[in-house]
Amino acid sequence: MDKYKKYIWLFFLFGLLVLLRAFESELFYDPYLQFFQSDYLYLDSPRREVLKVTLFTTLRFLINTIISLVILYVFFKDASMIKFSVIVYAISYIILLGLFLYFVLNPKQEDYFMFFNIRRFLIQPLILLLLLPAFYYQRKGV
Repeated sequence: MDKYKKYIWLFFLFGLLVLLRAFESELFYDPYLQFFQSDYLYLDSPRREVLKVTLFTTLRFLINTIISLVILYVFFKDASMIKFSVIVYAISYIILLGLFLYFVLNPKQEDYFMFFNIRRFLIQPLILLLLLPAFYYQRKGV
C-alpha cells in the first residue's frame, strides 16, 4: 500500500471513530451519557435497563475494537501485533465488563468516578491510544 492510500485509510478510520462518538446518543442506548455530563458526583444513578445498557455497551466496544484493529493493521502491517491486540482487547473486555456490571448493579455515589473511568475504557477507543505508541516504540526499538 503506498503512502497516500495508507493516509486516506487512516483518515477514514479515525473519521469513523469520531462519527461514532459524535452520534453516540442517537446510535446507542446509554442513560449514563447525560448522567456523566451533569454534576454526577451529587446525583443518584439514573434509571436503566441493565441488559440493554450492557448489550449496547458491548456493541460499542466491538465496533471500536474492530475499527481500532483495522487502524493498527493499516499502520503497522503486522499480523502478530494484531493477534496480540485481539488478546489485549478480549482480556480488557472481560475485566472491564465485570467491573462495569458491578457498578451498574451496585451504584454508590463514592464509586461514580471509578465507574465513569471504567465505562470510558469500554465506550471509547482508549486502548488504541495505548497500543499505537507502544507498538510504534517497540518497532522502533527504543
